[in-house]
Amino acid sequence: MSDTLSPACEDARGIVQAETAADADRDAAREMDRFLRDVEARAYRIALLGLRDREDALDAVQDAMLQLARRYSRRPCGEWPALFYRILQNRVRDMLRRRRFRASVLGLFAGGDAGHELLADAPAPGHADPLERTSANDALHALEQALAALPPRQREAFVLRCLEGLDVTATAAAMRCTEGSVKTHFSRAVHRLRTLLGAHIEDA
Repeated sequence: MSDTLSPACEDARGIVQAETAADADRDAAREMDRFLRDVEARAYRIALLGLRDREDALDAVQDAMLQLARRYSRRPCGEWPALFYRILQNRVRDMLRRRRFRASVLGLFAGGDAGHELLADAPAPGHADPLERTSANDALHALEQALAALPPRQREAFVLRCLEGLDVTATAAAMRCTEGSVKTHFSRAVHRLRTLLGAHIEDA
């Protein structure tokens, strides 16, 4: 378990345990804990790609974990990935909307902004996962930069389909759009990334 995100996972597990019938659903609490432990590092990366800020990304992941535990712990565990990523993407979009609003208001009084830390400079949780293990690689760094430049819906479709491995149906559920829209966003993302990265991107 990552030291960075473990408090959120512990809170989510506690909620599940407290809100679940003791004689019937202890297995559900354990399954939820396993799911949160498995997903936290990848979720952090996804949030960081969208928000470009460590603290905001951590907040988004923690909020998504807690919402999943509170609202969907009794749903079949096979539904959790799509539900979790939908919650996470909604949280990221909400935070971006608030950020844009604050920037527009502050922009009335002062020019410029403080900027955001580069994704490559922001450490992800200590879990071993393929994306994290290769984060120092030049090709991955280029991919992260290119993903950050994509329109949000294209980035979501690409990350969920190609990096997270969700199928079209689960991705559509997570993004709350049609499967046709997922295919369109994903196709446009791949073509744009090919333009930006050339040989670094292949068909998913």
